[in-house]
Amino acid sequence: MTQSPVPPDIAAFIANLPKAELHVHQVGSASPATVASLAARHPGTVPSDPDALADYFTFTDFGHFIEVYLSVVDLVREPIDVRELTYGVATDLAAQNVQYAELTVTPYTSVIRGIDPAAFVEAIEDARVAAERDLGLTLRWIFDIPGESGIEAAEGTLKVALEHGPSTLVGFGLGGPEIGVPRPQFAPYFDAARAAGLHSVPHAGESTGAQTIWDAIHTLGAERIGHGIAAATDPELMAYLAENNIALEVCPTSNVATRCVPSIEEHPLPVLVAAGVPVTINSDDPPMFGTTINREYEIATELLGLDRHGIVDLAKAAVHASFIGEADKWALIDQIDDTASRS
Repeated sequence: MTQSPVPPDIAAFIANLPKAELHVHQVGSASPATVASLAARHPGTVPSDPDALADYFTFTDFGHFIEVYLSVVDLVREPIDVRELTYGVATDLAAQNVQYAELTVTPYTSVIRGIDPAAFVEAIEDARVAAERDLGLTLRWIFDIPGESGIEAAEGTLKVALEHGPSTLVGFGLGGPEIGVPRPQFAPYFDAARAAGLHSVPHAGESTGAQTIWDAIHTLGAERIGHGIAAATDPELMAYLAENNIALEVCPTSNVATRCVPSIEEHPLPVLVAAGVPVTINSDDPPMFGTTINREYEIATELLGLDRHGIVDLAKAAVHASFIGEADKWALIDQIDDTASRS
């Protein structure tokens, strides 16, 4: 069973609404055209035909997703690849009326492939400046640890963040698989990042249970949780998240594509919202999962039974949970209200 589409007027309302995207990965957001371009530049296992990528991006489980994801990571070998990738992602976001995005990048995987850390940062910053100039999109960065690479990756990511991180770096994250990658081992690195003024935004409770989320909160000082859908199984945790205003970055299609949730209809988003947990709607790795941020809002609208006011509140929730400056935060909220009043 597939979810029915929202009415055309609601889809148009969502598409027209200014949005903030808080959980979107740089590599995972590469469009088929960008992946094909990189694959042609660096021939290997990834198809260089955009039409063949839909089959390539069909996942059997979370482990298979990570395997495919890393094969695309391997295509990013030079600063020009980083710049092309990042600007392409910005273009796709801006086309959906995303006004502000916190883009998760994983410098460690590029550095170990030979890209100089300073050159990596220069490439993403060049793309950011161009995106703001050309597209009107404000980008900020979250540097995340690829959890599958362990402590060495944590050390490397922290080093890049502390020694080369630009002023537009706002967060420190942890991605990759959760099974076999306990959160507490990364505590010293999150402590150092937080001491340097970065926000803690680890993934937790996507493919594992609620305890992973508790660990992220208690050992990593999590201020937002990437995914966090397993909180729906723990009433005490949901109450804690609500009381402490710790938002979840929910990505419905992603959770189904990676087999963490059996179907959209069974997604725990309604349970989380009913418990008062702050939630934001995001796209994660949209081309890989055959989705868009607009489509994720449509799915949330159906799951939660939202009217236009509810959709506006959902868009505002992402802005409130963001790390944008207060003045810019309220300016974007005013923009959302103004657009909604005219739609």
